[in-house]
Amino acid sequence: MGLFKRNKNNNKPLLGQILDLVPRWILESCIKKHQSDKGCSKYKTYDQFVALTFGQLNKCYTLSDISTGIGVCQSFINDLGLSQSPARSTMSDGNKKRTWEVYESLYIRLLSHYDKVLKKDNHRTIIHSIKLIDSTTISLCLSMFDWAKFRTAKGGLKIHTCFDDALQIPDLINITEAKIHDSKGLGQSIFPKKTIIVEDRAYFDFALMLNRIFAQNIFVTRIKTNTDYTIIKELELPLDKDQDILKDEIITLSGKKAIETTINEHSLRLVTVFRAEDNKVIHIITNNLDWTARTIADLYKKRWDIELFFKAMKQNLQIKTFLGTSENAVKSQIYVALISYLLLELINRTIAKKVKTFSNFVEKIRVCLAFYLSIEYVCNQVNEGAKKVINQNKMVFKPDLFSQ
Repeated sequence: MGLFKRNKNNNKPLLGQILDLVPRWILESCIKKHQSDKGCSKYKTYDQFVALTFGQLNKCYTLSDISTGIGVCQSFINDLGLSQSPARSTMSDGNKKRTWEVYESLYIRLLSHYDKVLKKDNHRTIIHSIKLIDSTTISLCLSMFDWAKFRTAKGGLKIHTCFDDALQIPDLINITEAKIHDSKGLGQSIFPKKTIIVEDRAYFDFALMLNRIFAQNIFVTRIKTNTDYTIIKELELPLDKDQDILKDEIITLSGKKAIETTINEHSLRLVTVFRAEDNKVIHIITNNLDWTARTIADLYKKRWDIELFFKAMKQNLQIKTFLGTSENAVKSQIYVALISYLLLELINRTIAKKVKTFSNFVEKIRVCLAFYLSIEYVCNQVNEGAKKVINQNKMVFKPDLFSQ
């Protein structure tokens, strides 16, 4: 892939090279669409994007950290494409007033731009489109984030996520107040024909399931414990394998709400699985009557991928500590975190030759962020361990103010 220079030194710092992976024409298109530079004379959308991206990759906890880090020297500021380093008060005003939707659009456009590259380099064989749907909750102080309602004395927000299995990155995000139920977070999400949707029990909703049946989507989720159903047929299980699968049944839903929504007219599959890792029995329901019980159990197990994504985001990027309290500030920070994740995944999949955990890879990028080294060199040549200096000049120590 011709995105990266293969030599050691570069005329831009590592941060500048990462920012160059965002085509300027895409950013300008998003700015024009949302008029996010209207009325701005200095701190424009690009300046804010650079500041927030630096904050994510360098794991800055305050606006002062960002201002100090970017303003470390004039050449660094210039090589990032800025005319000046941002002041703390200027960043605060920009985060509050500039719409977060410009970064939402930028994330979606970048995902589309790098779609083929990400699919090519995820080393997975994809037969059907698989979507993993879940949400993660971030607690907030209600007195400071008064727009983020959760409970009577507690604030919070939910990041409702649709994770594309082929991309191994979310392709649909909705950020809401934490009080919004999971099943309502992405609306009545319907996908193209034959799309497989894997969800947790929170998304067990008769109306949603019925709409997906009509759209010829295949859902795989957990049935709620108090659900009424009628067993039509119990299918035979193999005797010599898949001992974790306890039952495989064809059922119809028979409760009052099932009859009201008419989903009771459709036959469904109920697979009972013993989960050894936590010593639990789970009941998985799907509208596919042809797959083996093993396939259904393995598909539900794929939910772990979206859990790993949430864990990687929270551990390596800044989505728990926020640089502002307004809705614009919080949502902008989250979408820039998603953009940063996308760019890091792009680099990790296409240029890094050695397989490393995401946390170790991000830490290496963070350490080298201000160095004028090529991305290829940082990914493949910068490693831990002792480094010997060749042709070292002998150091001569001169007396100083503290010498006796």
